[in-house]
Amino acid sequence: MKLLNYVSGLWKEGSGLGEPLVDPVTGEELARASSHGIDLGGALSFARSQGGVALRTLSYQERAGALAKIADVLAANRDEYFRISLLNSGATQADASFDVDGGIYTAKFYAKAGLALADGKMLKEGSQASLSKTGVFAAQHFLAPTQGAAVFINAFNFPAWGFCEKAAPALLSGVPIVIKPATPTAWLTHKMVEDIVKAGVLPPGALSIVCGSARDLLDHVREEDVISFTGSADTAARVRSHANVLRRSVRVNIEADSINSAVLGPDASPRSDVFNLFVKEVVREMTLKAGQKCTAIRRVFVPRAHLRALGDAVSEKLVQIKVGNPRNLEVRMGPVVNKAQQSSCFEGLASLKNECSVVFGNDRQFQPLDADPEKAAFVQPTLLSCDNGLAAHAVHDVEVFGPAATLIAYDTPNDLIVLLRRGLGSLVASIFSSDAPFTQQLVVAVA
Repeated sequence: MKLLNYVSGLWKEGSGLGEPLVDPVTGEELARASSHGIDLGGALSFARSQGGVALRTLSYQERAGALAKIADVLAANRDEYFRISLLNSGATQADASFDVDGGIYTAKFYAKAGLALADGKMLKEGSQASLSKTGVFAAQHFLAPTQGAAVFINAFNFPAWGFCEKAAPALLSGVPIVIKPATPTAWLTHKMVEDIVKAGVLPPGALSIVCGSARDLLDHVREEDVISFTGSADTAARVRSHANVLRRSVRVNIEADSINSAVLGPDASPRSDVFNLFVKEVVREMTLKAGQKCTAIRRVFVPRAHLRALGDAVSEKLVQIKVGNPRNLEVRMGPVVNKAQQSSCFEGLASLKNECSVVFGNDRQFQPLDADPEKAAFVQPTLLSCDNGLAAHAVHDVEVFGPAATLIAYDTPNDLIVLLRRGLGSLVASIFSSDAPFTQQLVVAVA
């Protein structure tokens, strides 16, 4: 199977062999994707001149109605999306639901929000402002759709939700979209776009998809366009610094690497309700979607006195997680997306081991259930421990995009604040504590 590109209102096959999409459990090739030979400049031009114009003739409520129909189309094909998620992403039922159901819910949410907007083609922003003492001159801000197209370059981990969370607000706003899904899991996004196109919900040019390489797509963006990228910081830097993007001052929105944190407050003693909730959350974040979430907990800050107890408690839970082929209903965690991502995880873990000790996992030879480890892309859930986070570097700078987390000991709230300021993550972390003064002190200081 070769994934076709939907551009300029037509399905078109890219030239050449294309890039393979594989089953991360069996290693079997599922499909190929190629954008070579596709006129990407023409696709953007068609999106602006046809799709954008047609969308802007509709009111916000009419576009919300179209979104509601899209949500219905996606919901009707949910079982097929789950099947593709299993094959192409190695997703368990929980993983597939997180992605697919999250996408459908997002489309429904924006449809509902749009129906509550004024039935017009522009939106008032704020109240009228007087520009003179007598009130003879006044100003009113209005919001109107951009005249360009939205280019969405998406990550491999959420082919359904990532598509919907960007497409829904853009379409509601009257902006045509060009989706470039990450090639390793492009099949699911492609199938969703195919179903929407077949349903005839949107005007031609309102929705396009490019499968395979982005090639020269960014050479053709213009001032009125907007780019949204989700993925690695290295690729994000290339998008930001692209010559045409800079020359034309194209708006760019980036969601790149992040090392998110969770904090166990000093009052949360071992086996307390807060402590047990914390353990449950760390394990869930490590194993859901095999840790392939930008919001997953990577750094776990723990009072030094509780470091050993927390490591033991998390390990007790991890040993019960069955890892293997998601076709086995006992399995609770599947593989990472492919062999390349598996190698990236192993490389990142090797960097972390220079500063940390291994509490659980990191066995490359572990045997997943009902799968050949030589063909599959499994990474064993791995918990590490860092005794001196203030002197460490990798635990704050290296994101293992897989089932891994690092416990980091802290002694005082001030030490914790310094640690939180390190790394690629946000400054505000999830805090598990029943001590309100401590929580307030920490949040205020960090913010």
